[in-house]
Amino acid sequence: MSMFSTGILVLTSPLHTLPLRIAPVLSSAAQVVERTLYVHFHPGLNLGTSVGQPRPVFIPPVVDLSSLITGLYSNAANVCAHLDVRVLLTNVRAQPNNTTSPGTGVSGGAGNPFPSPQPLSHSPEVVLTDFALQDPGQSPLVAQCLQKYAGKCYVCKPGLVSVLLHPQLEKVDKVEEVRGSELEPMKTYSEVVVGGTFDRLHGAHKTLLNISCLLANKRFLIGVCDQDLLKKKVLKELIEPYALRVQHLREFLQDVKPSLQYEIVPLSDPFGPSIIDAQLECIVVSEETRKGGEAVNKKRLENGLPGLVLHEIQLLKDAHHTEIEEEKISSSSLRSRLLGTLLAEPKDMPHLPLVPYIIGLTGGSGSGKSSIARQLEALGAARIDSDQLGHETYRPGEVVYNRVLEEFGQDLINEDTTINRRALGLKVFGNKERLKALTDIVWPEIALRLKQRIQQAREEGKQVCVVDAAVLLEAGWTDIVHEVWVAVIPEEEAVSRIMARDGISQEDAVRRLQSQWCNARQVEQANVVLCTLWEPEITQRQVWKAWELLQKRIQQRLERAKPSS
Repeated sequence: MSMFSTGILVLTSPLHTLPLRIAPVLSSAAQVVERTLYVHFHPGLNLGTSVGQPRPVFIPPVVDLSSLITGLYSNAANVCAHLDVRVLLTNVRAQPNNTTSPGTGVSGGAGNPFPSPQPLSHSPEVVLTDFALQDPGQSPLVAQCLQKYAGKCYVCKPGLVSVLLHPQLEKVDKVEEVRGSELEPMKTYSEVVVGGTFDRLHGAHKTLLNISCLLANKRFLIGVCDQDLLKKKVLKELIEPYALRVQHLREFLQDVKPSLQYEIVPLSDPFGPSIIDAQLECIVVSEETRKGGEAVNKKRLENGLPGLVLHEIQLLKDAHHTEIEEEKISSSSLRSRLLGTLLAEPKDMPHLPLVPYIIGLTGGSGSGKSSIARQLEALGAARIDSDQLGHETYRPGEVVYNRVLEEFGQDLINEDTTINRRALGLKVFGNKERLKALTDIVWPEIALRLKQRIQQAREEGKQVCVVDAAVLLEAGWTDIVHEVWVAVIPEEEAVSRIMARDGISQEDAVRRLQSQWCNARQVEQANVVLCTLWEPEITQRQVWKAWELLQKRIQQRLERAKPSS
């Protein structure tokens, strides 16, 4: 079976039978779809009839459906984490005078939820189903019905392919089929609110958003954390920009339930409009955020507004979490998994030789970049220490030595004729013009020496060269490296390390950090990011991963450079 980029999975099994079936169904679907998998519920849909074409109907929001959505996203995280799974709810709506379809356990309301096919962000190329064939000879008829059904509901790619997953699901344990037809209805509300960071939408976010869409009949207000609320987040530098997070939210929600009125607002405090909006009726929380929901209600009462109904959802367990990650599915865990990977494609550097491949490694004071450089050296890279080269330029008789004395005065000379670097620092500290005058003298000379050392590494046959340089970005040395790697550490940790290492006060340590580019600014220029916040062995694993992926990139580059025969 060939792979398709985007597919839609039509689930026809009764809701109470799906929890045991959903993992193998998703696993089978993942063998056909490689990027986006939409999920459409129609319990009891009969695709095997030759009498009339089955049509979409409304199904009511019931508690079983809420539980099933939670289980579906949890299973998706375990068995097909690479897929962007999205549960669609256009046909889920509370309807008056519902009638129960025999044998389904779900009532179907009158009317058509799809007066015209709904466009999706990614048009499906294949439609899949768990429909159970009574007779193998039915297969062509079912495939044809499935294609027509999907086309009535959603705008699909021309030449839509049908795939019946049932033959791959024979090992599913038999579940109890006997059950009352009445399912517990889910209470819904006119207007619902949630808040969160929504960085890199994952299964837990999608569960929260889907269940909120189930609960909301008219308006859904989403507060997205920004600015001060991000300051204490783990690896905050890797959080997607606010505009990008909102874009992903809008796309997801428009796919899930386009009939709702969506309002997305930035949160610069924990409450946002939830404590002043009189129209809101319900706030969706988890066990972890329930206290936040209670705090919202306390503020609402102080403001003369009625409290919100707190609807609590389950946290999703992360079966793949490591010792530095949370047990639940979380954005911080996803960010930690980005460490050592390629975040941005390297720029084309045709003026640089193929070998050695040059890594520019930088990071703020206390970030641990030099320890990372030494680990890369142990793996076989040639390490070039720009600080050491900088010290060499200040030696008596060197060009920098003479020019610094001309520019900043002969009073900088020590008794042994060396330059008093501390006194020089006092002359330029806090004075941007004088600091620039110094760096204009020193940086070009260091750059010349870097190029000489790189050439030396090339002559020694080194495949990789690591330029360990704190000022790599400020000095504009990115034109002599193929990739920029950045070591980051939270500012509080960096301050503690600098104080312990250099024996200086907290105030001086903070001042030193503030004189450098901040983490976020450096990460904007990074191809790869590493973090030394945790135990050394965890940093080492990041470095090993980064090195392994680097070797693959270098090999691919060399392959592309080979002349075609």
